[in-house]
Amino acid sequence: MMEAVTRVAGFGAALAVAAGAVTMLVALVAGPRGWWDGYVSEAGTAGQPYAIPYRSGLVLLAVGVALLGVALRRMRLVHASLLVAAGLAATSGLVACSDTCPLPPYEPATAADIVHASASVAGMIVLAAAMAAVWFARPRPALTRLAGAALVLIVPLGAALGLTMLFVGRSDFGATAERLILVVAVSWLVGTGLIAGVTPATGR
Repeated sequence: MMEAVTRVAGFGAALAVAAGAVTMLVALVAGPRGWWDGYVSEAGTAGQPYAIPYRSGLVLLAVGVALLGVALRRMRLVHASLLVAAGLAATSGLVACSDTCPLPPYEPATAADIVHASASVAGMIVLAAAMAAVWFARPRPALTRLAGAALVLIVPLGAALGLTMLFVGRSDFGATAERLILVVAVSWLVGTGLIAGVTPATGR
């Protein structure tokens, strides 16, 4: 019974994350702004034609992250990290930033901007921690290698984006780094969900 729940949760996580990511991508590409310019979250700001689909896609992605936490519940640290990351992702989707998603110290920001950005950044950090926890737990070779590969990519990209936001502000490099981070995160979530669905993981 428990194994069946794990399989369903794993496949459900992969499906929800993929569907949420595709919904966000369509909203981003279909919007009037260049899909490669600015922060991704700008597609969800008030006044944007596809703001609701974008934010709904992010909430659906958050549901997928929570389901992955259920699938990997035997690894307690991974389970807890994914549930926290899911909550932060949902917060990011429910609390939209203002037009252009301004952030300090280079732009005046509202309380909603700070909440949205903090939830987004913290969510990615916690998700990276979940990847590290999977790698440390060594549940299965496929899960371990996938987590290691994702960490190798997401840690330097995240550091580069953080430094860019702090010392440069809005930039094309920051926009590129943010999108690459999202690709890595979604790929890891979907891949891990599928692996967990096929063969339930065990580990510390």
